[in-house]
Amino acid sequence: MRRIGFVLATALALTGCARTSPVERVAVTVPPPVYASDLPPAGLDDNWWRGFGDPELDALVEQGLAANLEIDAAADRLRSAAAFLRAERADRLPSVDGAAEAGVDLGSDNGVAATGGLFGLFNPDLNGRLAAEIRAAAADYAEADYIVADQRRLIAAAVANQYIEYRRTGAQLDLLEESTELQERTLRIVTLRFEAGLSANLDVRRAAADLAQTQARLGLVEIARANAVNALAILLAEQPGTFAPTSPTETAAIPDYGLGPEVGVPADLLRRRTDILAAEARLARAAADIGIEQADLRPSLTIPGTLAIGDGSLGGLFSDFFVTLGAALDLPLFDGGRRRAEVAAAEAEADARLAEYRLAFLVALGEVENSLVAIDAYRQRNASLEEAIEQSETAFSQSNALYREGLTSLFDVLDAQRQLIASRQSLIDSEAALASSFVAFHSAIGSS
Repeated sequence: MRRIGFVLATALALTGCARTSPVERVAVTVPPPVYASDLPPAGLDDNWWRGFGDPELDALVEQGLAANLEIDAAADRLRSAAAFLRAERADRLPSVDGAAEAGVDLGSDNGVAATGGLFGLFNPDLNGRLAAEIRAAAADYAEADYIVADQRRLIAAAVANQYIEYRRTGAQLDLLEESTELQERTLRIVTLRFEAGLSANLDVRRAAADLAQTQARLGLVEIARANAVNALAILLAEQPGTFAPTSPTETAAIPDYGLGPEVGVPADLLRRRTDILAAEARLARAAADIGIEQADLRPSLTIPGTLAIGDGSLGGLFSDFFVTLGAALDLPLFDGGRRRAEVAAAEAEADARLAEYRLAFLVALGEVENSLVAIDAYRQRNASLEEAIEQSETAFSQSNALYREGLTSLFDVLDAQRQLIASRQSLIDSEAALASSFVAFHSAIGSS
């Protein structure tokens, strides 16, 4: 015991109070937002997608959050990280193993020999390595937890975007049907005028060509619609090809978000983003790794012990009883600079993690600013397109009437018709882009 005491005193003198502190939360300074919205606040509560007022979207997002396989995989990794953290914490406690042995000794009168014992080991963590390993495992657990939450953020946004695309393509199909009917009526009028000798065959061919071009777009829109449906199926863990989000008779109107973005400094809103919190956890892990490598520069101490019974004969099993307790001190003396190089490598990795954290914060800030700009721009664009549609409808109606009276050429009619169809198509795309901008905004500020 005096020998053990000497070893402990020596180790304490060499290590001092060797410990590494966890990483402090990094402060990132950002300028105030360039853009601020004067729209009514949407709030940052969960279930932000309910602002679209679309029960079908609500059901799809909830199904995605419950069934998505990426979320399941992230949850499994969280369970693994939790188990590993428990294992690291267990290393702070003494470990005890048992062993027993029995056999036949042919050279002994007793015949049967048996021994048994307990073997223990305790690491007092004088160099701080175990504490640093626990902090590293805790950081890994925190990152895994944040990743689960971030997957939910991403999946909710992905489901909403694919649903918007599904609605956009549905609206485009409805528009193609309306446009086809409009162009067919124009073609019938031109054909009748040609048969009456009032128009040239060239007019018939022009009207037929416009109709064919509109019909040719049908296949492309159907491809885009199928892609959106299949993407939704994958997000919801459904089988592509058999999944249908809504009934075919349901309206294809694009959902309109009824609320506006929250007014405030984006940097404050971004504190809740789980991908940034995960990057912060990776930075904490890197700091803990420095502590692990620094611990190898200091002495380490282990205390083994043994409790054994037995004397070599079954009849005298308890005749011998002995206990041993020792201590092993590992003193790092010379390794050619390897340990210090490993510390330097860990410090460089921590610097890289810090740069990644700052970059993630700035990228997120850019996403907020971009979404705010997009919301304002698409709202202005939609208003202009609605005005363009109104004017195009009037122009087409007037040119069509003049053509019937022979007061204008078919070229003017077809040109007004093309402008009307193009404006309607642009408005559908712009409405979908506006809806996606609201999705991007809530994803950017970390809503879930």
